[in-house]
Amino acid sequence: MKTTIPTIVLALALIVAGPVLGQDKHLPGLIDLLNMADVSGPRLSPDGQSVVYVQANADWTENKFIWHLWKVGRDGRNAVELTTDLTDAGDARWSPDGKTIAFVAKRGKDQVAQIYLIPISGGEARRLTDYPTEVSAIDWSPDGSLLYFLAAEGKTKALEMREKGHDDVYPFDENLPNKHLWSVKVLDGTRRKLTDGPFSVANFDLSADGTQIVFNRAPSSLMSDVFSHRLEMWVMGSTGANARRLPVQTEYLRNNFEISPDNRSALYLSTLNAAGESYFEANLFVVDTAGGPARMLLGDFDHEIMAAHWSRDGRKIYFLANLGVRSDLFELDLRNGKTTQLTTGDHSLGGFGDDWHYDPSRDEHVFTLASNDDPGEVWIRDARGRTRKVTTVFDSFLRTFSTSTQKVVSWRGEDGVTVEGLLSLPPGYREGSRVPLVVATHGGPQGSDKFGVVFNMFAGRLFIPEMALNAKGYAVLRPNYRGSTGYGDAFLRNMVGSYFRQAHKDVMTGIDYVISTGIADPERLVAMGWSAGGVMTNKLVTYTDRFKAASSGAGASDFISMFGTTDNPWHRVNWFGGTPWQDKAPIDSYWDNSPLKDVWKVKTPTLLFAGVNDPRVPMGQSVEFYRALKFNGVNTHLYIAPREGHGFMELRHALYKNNAELAWFEQYAMGREYQWEQPPAGKSDE
Repeated sequence: MKTTIPTIVLALALIVAGPVLGQDKHLPGLIDLLNMADVSGPRLSPDGQSVVYVQANADWTENKFIWHLWKVGRDGRNAVELTTDLTDAGDARWSPDGKTIAFVAKRGKDQVAQIYLIPISGGEARRLTDYPTEVSAIDWSPDGSLLYFLAAEGKTKALEMREKGHDDVYPFDENLPNKHLWSVKVLDGTRRKLTDGPFSVANFDLSADGTQIVFNRAPSSLMSDVFSHRLEMWVMGSTGANARRLPVQTEYLRNNFEISPDNRSALYLSTLNAAGESYFEANLFVVDTAGGPARMLLGDFDHEIMAAHWSRDGRKIYFLANLGVRSDLFELDLRNGKTTQLTTGDHSLGGFGDDWHYDPSRDEHVFTLASNDDPGEVWIRDARGRTRKVTTVFDSFLRTFSTSTQKVVSWRGEDGVTVEGLLSLPPGYREGSRVPLVVATHGGPQGSDKFGVVFNMFAGRLFIPEMALNAKGYAVLRPNYRGSTGYGDAFLRNMVGSYFRQAHKDVMTGIDYVISTGIADPERLVAMGWSAGGVMTNKLVTYTDRFKAASSGAGASDFISMFGTTDNPWHRVNWFGGTPWQDKAPIDSYWDNSPLKDVWKVKTPTLLFAGVNDPRVPMGQSVEFYRALKFNGVNTHLYIAPREGHGFMELRHALYKNNAELAWFEQYAMGREYQWEQPPAGKSDE
């Protein structure tokens, strides 16, 4: 397969040199960063003249972010907010005639989210559905007469009566409501159920002509079924007729799949390799909808494929690839197998894949783009390869504040393999001076840290934002350690058979590299992370006493008990060689990789954070580690957030976590006091 060098570079990479820290600018604090907006889900109108997107803003009175729909001209003018109430709106989809936008929201007296329709010409949105459970994943029929959606089956009247009388004992992980596919008439709201049976539909795609639907189904709606080898790929008519299973090996099948323009094929992403083995970089596959074996298209493309779309004529496939610290658009020509990179730059394009959308009728791409100087505005790439920024959501923020400047750094791992990451320095850093270093490890571990202002929707809840650390004088290293995506199968699969083979050593050699450059002070090192980053932090403090302070959020400590309590245990079978319950179970592998095994070695003052309702890394994992640290006399606190799952979504919880971490780091790494930032006045403060 040939790869050509791109001739068109995103304008941002060439034009914007980056803000300079001046007297009228300063790095933002925690409140400033939590108040920063987030932009997602851009969609181009059928005539190509407008973009609808979702913008989230902090509301301290409601103690949460609220998502609203916005519309803007492709020239960046006439931005208007379409929804203005205090409820979230999302999944915005243009009607085929461009006169209406369908979206999902929970408004007024709604008990759960429903489909609403709002006219572009103006006026109030009207509710289309009145379904007993939450509606999601909406899509228009080509003629605009129907909307398709997913929804779980509602409770029976008998069950409602039992619950009302508190006769509500239930079987764990059994009899869960399955999601099914429905259509609803736009004219009068009449519903039709398209799938039925003892299975759950995870996602679907409607063909361009509206006659075929491809969908994934699982034995149940359990996370461990939806993200496992038990997921199946099916195709049927758009009325629900003639459903048949496609001969696809579907272990860890990704949500991204799409029917070709001629309806003869479907593309999809999977983390299987060509031989059907699991735990590889997500690759691009095509399967005939009439049956036949699936074909891997990018076997020699050594990066993660994040999303993909057919071109209008079906002769090409556009895809978004994770290149490690960057993500970019590519084009695969199916006639000759040639792959062409369409965008380049120090940026992250398209978020996690769902913030990039391709319009085949106009051969145009719309996406968010984040870089050192762009927190994530909406951009358009037209059919001639020209790119332009559309939104100006962050202009006010960038006029007021300076952003951290990230640069790529690379080093040799302990075994000689090249590892890279992103490094940012405090404002006004003088070459040759040593500063404290925070190493912030990403979650997943299948993921990677990329260029871009670390926006509040994720990092503000899971990390202290990078800019806030820089403002306090810390350098920040974000290493893409072994097991990260974007660097090829060998790099990713280093964790197969032993989670902590090289990953933690990659972090330590990265720290040593930054020390060797004269930047990092070896006596003022800090470690932090969330989820898999929390696991890494737990490991690091058992591996070395070089850190002065650490913070671990939602981090596993005992992989044996974790397997039995998490909602998604499947990757652990790859990491440790089986389940902990099978005959001749690899218990030693589970325990040897568990940070709890070596917790007796910890000397580093360590903070712990957990959500009460976290299904992914249950609170007990943090409690176990906390009990051990406390019993062994290590300085520690465990902070528990009520109502939270696998991330702190409430504004005051996020602020409390970040304040507590900064205070902890300042005390133990810097020997100075920290003044906590106080939340703006709101209901919780009255």
